Amino acid sequence: MNEAALFFQMSVQLGTPFLLATLGGILCEKAGHLNLGIEGMMMLGAFFGFQAGFLSHSPAAALLMAAAGGALGALIYAVITVTLMGNQTVTGFALTIFGTGLANFLGKAYSSQIMDSAVTSALGPRSIPGLSKIPFLGSVLFSQSLFVYLSLFLAVGLLFYYQKTRFGLAVRMVGENPGTADASGVNVTLYKYVHILLGGALCGLGGGYLSLVYVPYWQDNITAGMGWIAVALVIFSGWNPVKAIFGCYLFGILKGMTLKFQGSSLSVFGLDISLAAQVMDMLPYILTVAVLVLSAITKKGVGAGPAGVGKPYFREAR
Repeated sequence: MNEAALFFQMSVQLGTPFLLATLGGILCEKAGHLNLGIEGMMMLGAFFGFQAGFLSHSPAAALLMAAAGGALGALIYAVITVTLMGNQTVTGFALTIFGTGLANFLGKAYSSQIMDSAVTSALGPRSIPGLSKIPFLGSVLFSQSLFVYLSLFLAVGLLFYYQKTRFGLAVRMVGENPGTADASGVNVTLYKYVHILLGGALCGLGGGYLSLVYVPYWQDNITAGMGWIAVALVIFSGWNPVKAIFGCYLFGILKGMTLKFQGSSLSVFGLDISLAAQVMDMLPYILTVAVLVLSAITKKGVGAGPAGVGKPYFREAR
């Protein structure tokens, strides 16, 4: 495998937790709910997935519990914002603080513990026969973890779901105008709960990928702010699941550059500029800020998001 293919293979791996979390955010926002708790749901998924894999030695149990951990956080969010009609922004922040704190607290019992090899080998890189032999693309896309294949499949599947299915069109209506959806016979509360929980499960899988495959041992704050970047990537992708693939892999490339070029030096007009590790680590976050600024100064942001995002729905007020 040449050096370029190895770099982009690593970039895809680094972009995968972003992609799973971004798809989870899209699911939630398409249903009309701004969930700033992605970081907390990722942390819950990372911990519960790691705990299940470590104790049961079962890849299936680890995957299930990672998704369940994220869904648990999403359920708390859904009860407060859908049933109790609480403020979505405040609830999202609270979920991030709660999820991160709980995962770090419970994770102390597993500090620096290494995931069972049976789990990491089952969920780790697997070559797809035939496709993995394609020059360059074979090693970049078709010699990857189950999480990579799952995230790509989900991105394409979600685009089809939103554009070609009756349920997808209904949830888009819920996100745009829940009152109209309700008057059309759509069960708004059910649609909101289902999509918020599914979104949380995907965020949990994003965290589970980190603790089960990419960094297969437990450490505090394992997501390292990835959930906040995913919030920006939802906007960056224009709430389009397929566009999210390219946005997330771009961030994966930036993260890969921090690993590859940190400590190197760059010659500019005869001056040697050192690329310190701290400066390189800033690149993904600088781009995140740029995305948010761009969305703020343009009329409708990078893409036109669902009109009902952030607005609680009270049926009797319609």
